[in-house]
Amino acid sequence: MSWKQVLENKVQNKSGGIIMPLYYLAVDIGASSGRHILGSVENGKIVLEEVYRFENGMIKKDGHLCWDHEKLFEHIKNGIKKCGEIGKIPVSMGIDTWGVDYVLLDEHDRVLGNMTGYRDKRTDGMDKEVYKIIPERELYERTGIEKMMFNTIFQLMAEKKFSPEYMEQAKALLFVPDFFHFLLTGEKVNEYTEATTAQLVNAQKRDWDYELIEKLGFNSGMFQRMAMPGEKLGTLRPALVEEFGFDMDVVLPCSHDTGSAILAVPATDDDYAFISSGTWSLLGIERDMPDCSETSRINDFTNEGGYDSKICYLRNIMGLWMIQSVRHDLDDKYSFAEICSQAAEAADFPSRVDVTDNCFMAPDNMTEEIKDYCRRTGQQVPETLGETAACVYASLAECYDRTIKGIEASTGRTYSRIHIVGGGGNADYLNELTARATGKEVHVGPTEGTAIGNIAAQMICRGEFSGKEEARGMIHRSFDIKVYH
Repeated sequence: MSWKQVLENKVQNKSGGIIMPLYYLAVDIGASSGRHILGSVENGKIVLEEVYRFENGMIKKDGHLCWDHEKLFEHIKNGIKKCGEIGKIPVSMGIDTWGVDYVLLDEHDRVLGNMTGYRDKRTDGMDKEVYKIIPERELYERTGIEKMMFNTIFQLMAEKKFSPEYMEQAKALLFVPDFFHFLLTGEKVNEYTEATTAQLVNAQKRDWDYELIEKLGFNSGMFQRMAMPGEKLGTLRPALVEEFGFDMDVVLPCSHDTGSAILAVPATDDDYAFISSGTWSLLGIERDMPDCSETSRINDFTNEGGYDSKICYLRNIMGLWMIQSVRHDLDDKYSFAEICSQAAEAADFPSRVDVTDNCFMAPDNMTEEIKDYCRRTGQQVPETLGETAACVYASLAECYDRTIKGIEASTGRTYSRIHIVGGGGNADYLNELTARATGKEVHVGPTEGTAIGNIAAQMICRGEFSGKEEARGMIHRSFDIKVYH
């Protein structure tokens, strides 16, 4: 069977019965790892299969924290080859990653400088440089994006200050997933959900705010056409078809992993808030129009892009990064389940930390930073792993409660339940605390939310589902959902 037969449709036997499903490939790359997951519809349910996994992380290069984009693309290709090796050739694929980070390409499509990572310190002080040109309040009114010091707007201001030659030479700015989609297809676009994390997209128009871009002195010619998730971008470059031995469509998912995770929420009504739980906790709701009010800005809400031009109205919370870092401080010798268990045993520990404080963004030692925070705020200092974890988990749950109350005040309505999607849903103890702190029913799953949302966008594009509601209904039927009261 050739790849052309696979691409045409499901392979059928003489009686017309389906003997092989269509496969869709989600390449889901996070800050610490990436994986290739195949999805298909079999017996009325979505079935997933992980075919390739690899490690990721920032490296020190030229004095900065950077991503090794060449190594990452090799992993992307290796995972695609693995699909061919096991005889499960995808009809399409799409890539999702974290937000804000990008590359600049010159007129010959060569990368200018490095793919600098969002935890790098080059943006220190760049907020002041931006606000000299456009006040913080006006910037929020235009973009609706919460101030985070790693936002692309601050990275580009650092680029303008420290590497002005790159800004002048750049013919294209491509975010991380845009860049890898370009390497696969030769097509340059800026996918909408990823682009909104730049803090340079007009929230009302869902397009680049070129007036703002020019005001800031950025090279407006490097910004690409805004493309919406669900668009078929193209097919593989001829050289890659030869290398892999097959071709396939490349379909844009919500290439910002948050958008993909939210698409996988297994709900067909709107009586819920979501938490995309992982390294970060993104807590919010979907809405039709952005809220760019001063009240929204003061309360640290952000209006990121979602599927179907929806606005993901949410707050960025530090999330399980803090627990991951505490575990790393102990050389990863404890499993996350063991950490949860020790936290439960220390449940009466009274101290709390602000899980949105920048001091927890990239400390040399997270455990010591948590202890120092408790000392600075006159609280009991945690001495054991259980006490440290109990402090973090309880602080997260209480932050979730405050955030949901803020959303309810903003929208003038209440929500009866919370849907948690993503790997953080495996933290049973945190789920229990969340239900207790918020007083709401907590529905957990699917834990592979980002990959499922990526695959769902591809399936909708191909016609497996009529739209988001039908896809979400299938997701609800396909995966176990655990409920906490």
